[in-house]
Amino acid sequence: MRKPAMFLTAMTCGALLAATPLFAQLQTPLGNIGLPGVGRGVGDFLDTAGEGISGLGEVAQREASRLLRLRDQQLGRLLRQNRDLIERDENGDLARRGEILIVGPTRGAIDALIEAGFSAIEEERVEGLDLRIVRLRVPNGLGLARAERLARRLAPQAEIAPDSLHWQSGSLAGRGAALPMPALMAATAPSQVDTPIGIIDGAPGPAVRPIGSKGFARGAPLPSDHGSAIASLLSSQGARRLWVADVYGSDPAGGNALAIVRALGWLASSGCKVVTISLVGPRNIVLERAIAQAQRRGIVVVAAVGNDGPAAPPAYPASYAKVVAVTGVDRKGRALIEAGRALHIDYAAPGADVHALNAKGKPVRLRGTSFATPLVAARLARALASGGDWQGRLDREARDLGPRGPDKLFGRGLLCEGCAAKP
Repeated sequence: MRKPAMFLTAMTCGALLAATPLFAQLQTPLGNIGLPGVGRGVGDFLDTAGEGISGLGEVAQREASRLLRLRDQQLGRLLRQNRDLIERDENGDLARRGEILIVGPTRGAIDALIEAGFSAIEEERVEGLDLRIVRLRVPNGLGLARAERLARRLAPQAEIAPDSLHWQSGSLAGRGAALPMPALMAATAPSQVDTPIGIIDGAPGPAVRPIGSKGFARGAPLPSDHGSAIASLLSSQGARRLWVADVYGSDPAGGNALAIVRALGWLASSGCKVVTISLVGPRNIVLERAIAQAQRRGIVVVAAVGNDGPAAPPAYPASYAKVVAVTGVDRKGRALIEAGRALHIDYAAPGADVHALNAKGKPVRLRGTSFATPLVAARLARALASGGDWQGRLDREARDLGPRGPDKLFGRGLLCEGCAAKP
């Protein structure tokens, strides 16, 4: 059992925070919205963070709260800049303006809503998932939050959700060492992984060429740094059969639930057996149903817990049932101070000083749970290809951290410990 010492005083912490800023960011098609957090090397604070911030020391609680405040401020800024496309839903989360989604509705439910002033935008059966979704525009003059409440009152049996937005959960902290691309990709590359892997994110740049790529947002597919990093990390671990679904493109309201659902359906119909999602957002019943449908088809979904700190609400899709939820640790095996939380944690992987490629094919240094997630996905895909009990194989490979056995901070242990390419 490993229990890191917790000896940093508030004064020492303050010096660390001032000296080594973290570049945790909410990344959107509008550009990276800086979310300055706390310094590297203070992951020890979170070793008691099993249930949000209740187990943290006073200094760590303040930092967790600060991360959450900064997150809310940046989301508020995004809303102010894009009020024609985005608004707050009933729970205060950001969603596509003026639209609601209904999964598997009855004819009676739709008729009741149409009579009340809602109008049909489209009805579709999502390929690969056999999921019927109706998209409705809310009545003129009615805000999304009030429209949700009205729709649920008129159609109480229907599964209704806003088109919630999701955010990439990591940052490219700057140029790494000048490793040539072949050296970077070969630094830790194991044998080839043949299991088809799907990525839901932004599109990669030309340095990584997936087998298939498709856009599910305005202007997509559009190369992005975040999507390029995810794809290059998978490639560095031997994954060669990659499909990429770009849910962002150039759309400020990209990363919405419907785009992710459609992307998941396309990846399912393309034969992907593992899907990695380094995005976080609120719970959304339409996306939850889509993931459950994919899981029934034998697809394993791997998702990041996000970087909004332990005071943030549980991250989705990581918190959905049977999704493999991934957190990040630094080089010393300490939980990232900014790591978010989920209703369950399955595994940890390197999430600090990870190196991959940006959209221009240049090596960059990465930090965040986003980049731990594809490392776990690659290991899972390899275990899945061997047949039988893939989870048992991963559990035997994982190094136990924290209290003996599975725990709420590191899950069932650390995977891919030596995977991060060193500068």
